Amino acid sequence: MSDYAGPSIVVSPVSLGDPPFRVVQIRGETVGVAHDMLDVIRLAHHAGLKHVDLDDPEVVRWVGGGKYKWAP
Repeated sequence: MSDYAGPSIVVSPVSLGDPPFRVVQIRGETVGVAHDMLDVIRLAHHAGLKHVDLDDPEVVRWVGGGKYKWAP
């Protein structure tokens, strides 16, 4: 069991790219990049998180803009 404290998922600010993306960390580990909210959910499911409430700040921390921010 991990001793990670904080939201299970942290989504970084938008990075420039074609298309733009956000780096996703789960329990302190970088697990991939997301191009939209569905990617965040897919990454979470792949990491074993079954229920992901994107609006719950105890579950997801959106850095540099909320769940609708996908462009620089």
